[in-house]
Amino acid sequence: MKIGFIGCGNMASAIISGVLSKKSLDEKDINVFDIYSPAVEKIKEKFDVNACDNETDITHNSDVLVLAVKPNVIENVLSKISDAVKEKNPLIISIAAGKSTEFLAASLNIDARIIRVMPNINAKVGEAICAYTENELATDDDMSFCEKLFSSVGQVIHLEESYFPLFGVLGGCTPALAYMFIDELARAGVKNGMKKDVALKICAQAVLGSAKMILEANEHPYDLIDKVCSPGGTTIEAVTSLQKDGFNSAIHDAVNKALEKDKLL
Repeated sequence: MKIGFIGCGNMASAIISGVLSKKSLDEKDINVFDIYSPAVEKIKEKFDVNACDNETDITHNSDVLVLAVKPNVIENVLSKISDAVKEKNPLIISIAAGKSTEFLAASLNIDARIIRVMPNINAKVGEAICAYTENELATDDDMSFCEKLFSSVGQVIHLEESYFPLFGVLGGCTPALAYMFIDELARAGVKNGMKKDVALKICAQAVLGSAKMILEANEHPYDLIDKVCSPGGTTIEAVTSLQKDGFNSAIHDAVNKALEKDKLL
């Protein structure tokens, strides 16, 4: 099984690193191409993968093609590989944001097995949440391969494509919101006399552990909140202060604003 990556940016690098660390593929089973040659050179410095000459070359030599390019160029890439896809019939996996399976198929202009995936930035540390959906030509084996590939960088869920805009907000924007929350907690620590690096480590690990509790404890988040809030204690004081200052409504407003923006893109 040969897998080709068109586009050698951060996400492609994260996926390749994850696959190799789990020994799902050998380095020589991976082909790469990017129109920006320094990006290929950077990947080659990290991994002993095969560099291809152009989009057609990598398509002819790959059983699976991961399109890890920006949304504004993917239509052009698909038009370039259309003839080669017709000959080779690889599975096409696109991680371009905002481009539906219908758009991808229309840009390719031939029948092809297509899967659309949305990972997030935390793939770089193996803790992404990835959603995927497929067109009617993709097989069960294609979907199984996709799940295996992206499980190398985090968790994977199958999602109806109509939910992808919302997933883009909940899965794609949440890291930035979480980074903001952690940083502001740490800054509050600095205000109260602690060094920033120490406060940041404390807050980041506390949030990491809290997320793990939600995923593994099989308890509602508010039940967990109640367990931390001792009567008359510090935690209930902090919780009620956040509620008074509009924490809940601010989160809802942020999600709604992001969804409104998505509709305009």
